[in-house]
Amino acid sequence: MARYIGPVTKKARSFGEPVFGYDKAYEKRKFPPGQHGQLRKRKQRTDYAFELLEKQKAKYTYGVLERQFRNLFDKAAAKSGVTGVILLQLLESRLDNVVYRMGIAKTRRAARQLVTHRHILVDGILSNIPSMLLKPGAVVSVRGKSQHLDVIQSNVNAKKDINRTYGWIEWNGDKMEGRFLAYPEREKIPENINEQLIVELYSK
Repeated sequence: MARYIGPVTKKARSFGEPVFGYDKAYEKRKFPPGQHGQLRKRKQRTDYAFELLEKQKAKYTYGVLERQFRNLFDKAAAKSGVTGVILLQLLESRLDNVVYRMGIAKTRRAARQLVTHRHILVDGILSNIPSMLLKPGAVVSVRGKSQHLDVIQSNVNAKKDINRTYGWIEWNGDKMEGRFLAYPEREKIPENINEQLIVELYSK
């Protein structure tokens, strides 16, 4: 199976966090899934279990496959700096994530669909590769004939404060285009991920 296409609420409940974005069903049932979710006593986890869980959480949050995730980690490890932070910065620079952050799509899943369906341009060139890594300065825009789609219009109109929310992204709603300004600093990335556990997992 290339991507997880199962019930997102159930998966979010297993992690104890809404990893796929805001989920009304999750907010009502935050306890673990299963018949005895509220009553089941959790076994004490090993360090390896915590590390593996953190990696899985990051993968599901950003919608990345195992091989893609490992390749990104290797790329982060090859760069100078803190490997875990660089890994998150690379994940944030993915085209589907940037489309999501700009408010063009409500979720990363929806952002991937917009990209694969050829609604998004990068520096004026049509791109249908959600995993494309953007460099600072890249301009992301909605294709001309796609700008009037109801789903895109409603999403863009619902998010007016993108520039305040994510300082590393600049968005112009009138032009339906934005710019990936820089790799975000760790404290500005809102995802609740302990990247050090992932580094420890892959370092074994």
